[in-house]
This record gives sequence, C-alpha cells and structure tokens, in this order.
Amino acid sequence: MLARSIIFLLLSLSACPLFAQQKYIMTVRGKVKADAIGRTLAHEHIVTNFIGAATVVDVPGDDSVVIAKILPQLLRLKGQGINTLIECTPNFIGRNPALLKKLSELSDLNIVTNTGLYSAVDKKYLPPYAFTENAAGIASRWEAEWTNGIGGTGIRPGFIKLGAGSSALDSIEAKMLAAAILLSRKSLLPIAIHSGSGQAAISAFEQLKKSNWKPEKLIWVHAQNGTDEERAMLANEGVWISLDGVSEKSWEQYAGMILFLKKRNMLHRLLISHDDGWAVLENGSYNKLDLFENGNSIPYSTLFTKLLPALKKAGVTESEIDMILRNNTGDCFSF
Repeated sequence: MLARSIIFLLLSLSACPLFAQQKYIMTVRGKVKADAIGRTLAHEHIVTNFIGAATVVDVPGDDSVVIAKILPQLLRLKGQGINTLIECTPNFIGRNPALLKKLSELSDLNIVTNTGLYSAVDKKYLPPYAFTENAAGIASRWEAEWTNGIGGTGIRPGFIKLGAGSSALDSIEAKMLAAAILLSRKSLLPIAIHSGSGQAAISAFEQLKKSNWKPEKLIWVHAQNGTDEERAMLANEGVWISLDGVSEKSWEQYAGMILFLKKRNMLHRLLISHDDGWAVLENGSYNKLDLFENGNSIPYSTLFTKLLPALKKAGVTESEIDMILRNNTGDCFSF
C-alpha cells in the first residue's frame, strides 16, 4: 500500500508544471530556454568555404574583416525582431564556432551551430573517415563534440546537419543518418538533412521509422525541392518541413507552398528561412567574401519585406506567423 502511494505521489509531481522537464536550445553561448529563444530563422549561414574536404579547409585566424562586414547585417536582423539564427554551415565547409560566438556576443543574437557531415554534392565535403568508419564510430566523433565542445572551443552543437542527393539515400548517406540517429537518441538533438528531392526526404523518414526513432527529430531541409503532397504527407507524420531559400525571385512560390500547408492545417510543422550567407573566395582568408547568389541582394531580409506581408494579406494571422517563427523553432531544436 505504501509503495502504491509513493508511485502515485511521484506521478502527480511529474505532471505538475513545477516539476516538468525544462526544454533548452544549445547556442554557441550555452543553453537557452526553448520558450525564450524568440523569433528564429531556421536555416542561414554566416561564412562558408566550398573548396571541399580533399583540401584542408583553413579557418582564418583573423576574423576582423568578416565581423566588420557581417555584424551590421545581424544587428539589422535583431532590429527586425529576430532573436535566434540557426547557422547551418557544416564541418569541412568552413564551420567556425569561435567566430559565431564572437558575432553572437556582439549582436546579442542567439546563434546555433551544428555537428554532423554533409554528403550532398557527390560527397565532395566528406573526409576519408566517412567512407571507412562505421556508423557507431562516426557517431562517437559527433558525440564528443556534443559532450566536450567543438575543436577545443567548448562550444557545443545544437543540431546534427546532414546532406543527401536527389534519390533515395545511398549507402554512405544512410550510414550518416544511422550515426545521427545514434547521437539523437542520446542527446535528443534534431537531425537536419539537406534533401535534393521529396524521394530523398521520404527515404530518410523511412530509415528513421525502421530505426524506431521519433519523426519529430527529423527536419526536411530544402523541402521546397519536393511537392505539396510530399510536404503534407511528411508533415502529417511529424517531420519538420523547412522551406529554406526565400528570395526576391522565389518568395511568391514560397507563399503558395505555405498557403497549401495552411489549408491542410500543417503550419505547426513548418520552418522558413532564406539560406543566405557569404562564401570564402580565398582559402585561409576572410578578406574576400561573396554574398550567396541565391536571389537576395540584401541578406536575411526578403522574409520581412516580401513574404510575410504577402502571407498576412492572404489570411495568415499574426499568431500563425509567430507560431512558425517562434513556437515551431523552439519545439524543433529543443532537447
């Protein structure tokens, strides 16, 4: 009888808000409560280096040039009501957590970096060990970054970034996802997988399902590469639908995709962003940077100048926009 009473008491306490587990987002400056991250852009970049893993990707020691160039853009973003930026530059493509931390401190913008490996673009950005080690070995490398920080910086990743092509996952891509699932089980970090098509995203979801892992831990990055029906189907399964690439040239198409999801009552599974950033033109130096050629003359801005006004005009409410930019990202990236 006493044992039953104790069990009943523990269950009652666990249901009480005071004893509920707090959810956090891991930023480059440490943990932030998930319900306090504010409005968030779910897929952006600061600087990238597209030279490929076959060459040593030199991260410049002098970052004063890039700070002078990019900090004003982040301050403008902060002024537009964005509090958090998910920075999606993977390892071996110029990831620089120390730079992100400096920019986060100077702008007071939460910035989230990642662990993982990017298998898209014909495996150009994969190091040799990606081909020789098994999933458990690769997962242990990523787990070390989660546990101890990236490269001696003490800065921990807030999600796992993968990349895939336009077909069903091949053996390497499937191995990367298997490694990500191993780490996600331990850490509860979400898995953001760049997918070149709906077929690739569905293949990733099916592997996740066979592994008995949570569909809400999978983010279909570049979901604009699929169809309305594919997006609605995976959203209905619990997958996060990330429309990354809003630009001055494409925002009308994005509005159509979002309105389709609204009609299907799926806005609670939606993330949106620009996929903006700068590319390094000289390996080992930040002196020459090019803004991504993805259709935005001013980075991180078209969402506010074009897309959101059009969505409001089409009947998307302010509370729905707040849900997409604040609640969804808080739920998606929390652990």
